[in-house]
Amino acid sequence: MSNSRATFQADFDRIALLPEPAWDHNGHYHNFLLRQLHTGERALDVGCGAGAFSRRLAERFESVLGLDLSPQMIRLAQERSHTCPNLEFRVADVLAEALPDAHFDAIVSIATLHHLPLPEILPRLARALKPGGVLAVLDLFQTVTPGEILTGALAMPASVLLGLLRNGRLRSSAATRAAWDEHGQHERYLTVAQVREACREMLPGARVRHHLFWRYSLIWTKPG
Repeated sequence: MSNSRATFQADFDRIALLPEPAWDHNGHYHNFLLRQLHTGERALDVGCGAGAFSRRLAERFESVLGLDLSPQMIRLAQERSHTCPNLEFRVADVLAEALPDAHFDAIVSIATLHHLPLPEILPRLARALKPGGVLAVLDLFQTVTPGEILTGALAMPASVLLGLLRNGRLRSSAATRAAWDEHGQHERYLTVAQVREACREMLPGARVRHHLFWRYSLIWTKPG
């Protein structure tokens, strides 16, 4: 495992021990991601964390595989998913894991791709999709355009309000802020323009758009 992968694993092992909020920026888009997917046989959740979205996938697919680099996250995912017999979780690096070609009807990744090199991961996930299968990504991006900066400014009060309404507090605990701040020191984000350029080369026809709460989505249906 590379030093960066080991660092990410340690970060998320620490984050896994923190209380899980009822609402966060990624969870806000779970329903949006589900609307992009059809039902099917097999789905893959890359960077599944504690398995919240994997459990949503398990309601629509016959079998779901969740992969995450963090053993603590996988432990939580297994503990919280005992009522989902069609769910499997595995501690794995998606760049090293054996993914069968043309195997999955859907592949989802939430807040994970910015940890991975797009020239390696996008073709790998594309090969693992069946023809007609859907890749659905939600991730963070670097704001650079005036529109993105304005959207980010508007997102701040909305984030505080929703956090108060859904989580019952204006801000996270000191331990949570410290863990995420430390992890943030290792983060590097692409711009939406860079993601679009990568998709033009590797996933022609992909739809990339930016959203509130500093997120972008990438939706691609494999031809065939």
